[in-house]
Amino acid sequence: MAEPTIDARVSPLAHLAGRMRAATVTGDRGVTLTEWPFVTMVNLRVAPASEAADRIGKTWGAPLPSECGQTTTTGSCTVAWLGPDEWLVLSQTEAGAVTAELREALGTDPGSVVHVSANRTTLELSGPAARQVLEKGCPLDLHPRSFAPGRAVSTTVGPVAVLLWQVDDTPTYRLFPRSSFADYLARWLIDAMSEYQGPEVP
Repeated sequence: MAEPTIDARVSPLAHLAGRMRAATVTGDRGVTLTEWPFVTMVNLRVAPASEAADRIGKTWGAPLPSECGQTTTTGSCTVAWLGPDEWLVLSQTEAGAVTAELREALGTDPGSVVHVSANRTTLELSGPAARQVLEKGCPLDLHPRSFAPGRAVSTTVGPVAVLLWQVDDTPTYRLFPRSSFADYLARWLIDAMSEYQGPEVP
């Protein structure tokens, strides 16, 4: 009988899981911070008007996002625009399956499909006060008139470069920092959340 497979991976923020839980704020000014470890991330580069891009769009069931800030979601995958010929594919599907599907669609055309899951981790900030927490250190206008669910852009939060994606209008945001900067960003967010742990001042 084969031995069971043991997942020995350790996420970049496993050591801060308890502190993130302890920082949770409930109520009308509530906000939570959690890590989503081991999300599949694949960097895709291809000419946007090419036959290969069309094939990839047909594979996903939706065209690749064509403008800054756009995302498309089909099934378990979300594709975020990073540049005129570059996208980040985010998925809960096993990385090998995602990269194989993309490489088959790309074929022999110019472009690249690179598995980059270990390069970043995922932080989720959610709750009524999530936008106010981010606004303490993000230069973007995050008001709903300018930034809404489905938007994802490269920006900074505090001094850390991230891809920032608004998932829904709770609001819920997912932040994708480089793994080496994740500890700093998580601690920065925990500190920014602390304001909302006390009683609300009229």
